[in-house]
Amino acid sequence: MIIILIVIAIVVLFGPQLWAKQVLARHNREEYFSGDGFELARLLLAQAGLTAVTVETSPAGDHYDPQKKVIRLNPATCGRRSLTAVVVAAHEVGHAMQDHTGYAPLKTRTRMMGNAVKIERIGAGLLLVVPVLTALTRIPAAGFLMFLGGFASLCTPLLVHLVTLPCEFDASFKRALPALSAGSYIPQEDIPAARKVLTACALTYVAAALMGLLNIWRWIRLLRR
Repeated sequence: MIIILIVIAIVVLFGPQLWAKQVLARHNREEYFSGDGFELARLLLAQAGLTAVTVETSPAGDHYDPQKKVIRLNPATCGRRSLTAVVVAAHEVGHAMQDHTGYAPLKTRTRMMGNAVKIERIGAGLLLVVPVLTALTRIPAAGFLMFLGGFASLCTPLLVHLVTLPCEFDASFKRALPALSAGSYIPQEDIPAARKVLTACALTYVAAALMGLLNIWRWIRLLRR
């Protein structure tokens, strides 16, 4: 029974991420579009009237920076003329559209991410320092401080991932996919494949949220011992 539960946990936690990588790689092999992801992103931005948003090359990964109004695309993916390239680029344009319309979850995520790194560092610092202080001073509040440290370092990323999920699904299926379909940028027979690519992109964040839940569950088990 324990082995079965372990297998189920592995499938739930790592299955979505592995499937997402496989889907993105498969649809990035064949190049048959007239333009690459960078060109499509600029075209969609121009048609949406988002002239203040720029597109840059970034090996760090595909993302939209709402503070600097920049879409950063990885040339290894979006520099190609493949289905993955144009769909991923359209997805990031979807985030720029969210920012332009004042989409509330995106604004919330942006605020949270600005403080998340600081909170995580404070939490990690408490987890390192409190045991030492407890051994030296025997302070009675050590347990509460450990709780705060664990909450800050583990729960903060989970909250960010949970707020990110509606942003990703909205950017994919309410903005990117309709824009691709309406503009006839990809053949109609490729729409199901484009939907699968967008689903794969969203599932990477689902996997991250599930991993966050697992970390919190392990932390709670340690506290109860």
